[in-house]
Amino acid sequence: MGKLQCKTPVPEDIDIAQAIEPQHIADIASGLGLGASDFDLYGTTKAKVKLSVLDKHANTNNGNYVVVAGITPTPLGEGKSTTTVGLCQALGAHLNKKVVTCVRQPSQGPTFGIKGGAAGGGYSQVIPMEEFNLHMTGDIHAITAANNLLAAAIDARMFHENTQSDAALFNRLCPADKEGKRRFAPVMFTRLKKLGIDKTDPDDLTDEEKGRFARLDIDPAGITWKRVLDTNDRFLRCITVGQGQQEKGMTRQTAFDIAVASEIMAVLALTTSMRDMRERLGRMVIGNSKAGEPVTADDLGVGGALTVLMKDAINPTLMQTLEETPVLVHAGPFANIASGNSSIIADAIALKLVGPEGLVVTEAGFGADIGMEKFMNIKCRYSGLRPDCAVIVATVRALKMHGGGPAVVAGKPLDHAYKTENLELVEKGCCNLARHVENAKKYGVRVVVALNQFATDTEAELEVARKAAMQAGADDAVVCRHHALGGAGAVDLGNAVVKACSLPTNFEFLYPLNISIKEKIKAIATKMYAAAEVTYSPEAEKAIELYTRMGFADLPICMAKTQYSFSSDASKKGAPSGFTLPIKEVRASVGAGFLVPLVGDMMTMPGLPTRPCFYEIDLDPDTGRILGLS
Repeated sequence: MGKLQCKTPVPEDIDIAQAIEPQHIADIASGLGLGASDFDLYGTTKAKVKLSVLDKHANTNNGNYVVVAGITPTPLGEGKSTTTVGLCQALGAHLNKKVVTCVRQPSQGPTFGIKGGAAGGGYSQVIPMEEFNLHMTGDIHAITAANNLLAAAIDARMFHENTQSDAALFNRLCPADKEGKRRFAPVMFTRLKKLGIDKTDPDDLTDEEKGRFARLDIDPAGITWKRVLDTNDRFLRCITVGQGQQEKGMTRQTAFDIAVASEIMAVLALTTSMRDMRERLGRMVIGNSKAGEPVTADDLGVGGALTVLMKDAINPTLMQTLEETPVLVHAGPFANIASGNSSIIADAIALKLVGPEGLVVTEAGFGADIGMEKFMNIKCRYSGLRPDCAVIVATVRALKMHGGGPAVVAGKPLDHAYKTENLELVEKGCCNLARHVENAKKYGVRVVVALNQFATDTEAELEVARKAAMQAGADDAVVCRHHALGGAGAVDLGNAVVKACSLPTNFEFLYPLNISIKEKIKAIATKMYAAAEVTYSPEAEKAIELYTRMGFADLPICMAKTQYSFSSDASKKGAPSGFTLPIKEVRASVGAGFLVPLVGDMMTMPGLPTRPCFYEIDLDPDTGRILGLS
């Protein structure tokens, strides 16, 4: 393992990352026991690990499984990704444990927006951080292409159905070959089965059956599928399509989401095999017919094409940390509006590669009330995997904010209160930390709190937080300095996690699947958020009734909620309780396998601030060196 030469003060993230020469990724792969046939190289610093590795190691026992979440963050973030990487550097480079880090692929939105990249920070980073934050191996581009192909297929199908008869539609969907013989494309048999038509020859269908097969009769007002773009662009939150000359009379309002909020991203995160991904993509529901029946990607005939676009994206990307420990990067940012976790496939491969004595550390997005809740109740359901330990990341800065400190605003200097000792603010804010610890323990897992130390934190402040964590029921609470010292600064955290993983657990879900949609929403609202009641808009009520009738009521719940509060009001800090949680809208992600209640005014397409991060980003034309990434 490489030895870091840590400097004080800590240089800029990009300067640290560019000062380290990465090991050839084939050597990182070899250290994991991967052979040349187990991965495809993407240059010298990235590789795609093949799904066949799972079959190859089918008889290997899994390693210990650790999920990293956090307290309710400030807009600056509390270093959860940094802690994930630092913990793994400590385990692998300093405690001689076989370890794999599993992190989410960053979105271009925050990278060029206000938050910056997601490679970690200081001396705990994934490298090369430029490649990690910019394009990587193109998974998000594949998601964007697949999502928008489906969007185009929806509007094209409605256009052709509006301009052609049933007979003409059928003849074009099943054209005759040179010998005059018609055939069904393979994907069409899914629709035939759905319609109850047990015939394999198009010419055997009656005129009535041909009409039912050819005409989806999509209700324009019922379309839920949107186009996506991996850029923060507030002006795409509501658009009008169909304004061309040929499309007159077919205009409709729609919108763009950010690419990582696409259901296809969620499918990638939750799939378990290529076959499973094909089935999930095909059963994605894009809306309903005028008769109120669900319309799927396979009804449109596009499920197979979507799978082809995603065939390489399903393989996780192998990278490395500054201390040459292996990292699998795959799927999943934005736990506030999406599933917010790295993929099941990446975790499953990693757990086999580390073996029964090793550890896999996987990251869940934003606060534990969002990312970890989805990890436990959605990801663990579909993976069958159970965590041995949950790490909750906290900072004195965030605790002071939750204790009534001044607003923390990205891009503006921190108030004096965050730079000087204030035990009262820390103590008051510990209610937020305690709530997250108590919530994590409801799943029956061991909990370790990582107190991510900043230079201005005092020993007395950190001790207040540590004691509060222990009183809330944490197995341990450890001060960490991995940002300044790399893995050496997280050795105590590593030891605490190893110890926690050796202790028994009694995992359980927060709710069963066989209760109603509203009962599941209420379970999350009351048990995780401490809400007193849940209210529903007329639109949400209508959607719940529709999805229940369509047979989707047994799906788990993926809440879309502000990351800055337990409530729907981002200004309510600390540990608010007894509030009303308003559900404005409910969407169905049937292919991914969950329902999405939108809490309050949640936006699924972020906007750019007045001064985005891209002001700092440039390229040195003489050296080709990227400048200003953070």
